[in-house]
Amino acid sequence: MRDTVTSLISNYDNTGRYLDRDALDSLQSYFITGMDRVTVATWISANAASIVREAGAKLFEQVPELIRPGGNAYTTRRYAACLRDMDYYLRYCSYALVAGDCDVLTERVLNGLRETYNSLGVPIGPTVVGIQIMKDMLKQQAADQGVAETAFIDMPFDHLTRELSEVSI
Repeated sequence: MRDTVTSLISNYDNTGRYLDRDALDSLQSYFITGMDRVTVATWISANAASIVREAGAKLFEQVPELIRPGGNAYTTRRYAACLRDMDYYLRYCSYALVAGDCDVLTERVLNGLRETYNSLGVPIGPTVVGIQIMKDMLKQQAADQGVAETAFIDMPFDHLTRELSEVSI
């Protein structure tokens, strides 16, 4: 798994360049948000089950056809699988938040996910909605905990939704 520092240094090393002002500004931004990243990751770790449960409730409120007969989360098994997947996304987004890099999401979550979901008939649209709900919840909680700038929370969640949204739904 890569992080902001190793990714940046690797990119500059591969092109044989010294770190320039842009690179140093990027590193400074990463380090400035370091404690906030750890604060959010700690909160996620301590509250993952309730975050997923609440996000799932909001998702099913927004897209109720998922839990109606014939919906993709209709049976207990499918409902549990939906929440399991949301937990999986949340966990890997927490890794990406701390790393400041989305490589872990691409390597561990996205590679093969689209094909799997398409083959199982899992609707991508509601998955994207659920990920966005979790992001919004985390941003609100971070603000409530005194994190002044929450934009860094967008990165992993937006990466997932952007990559998943490229699939025809």
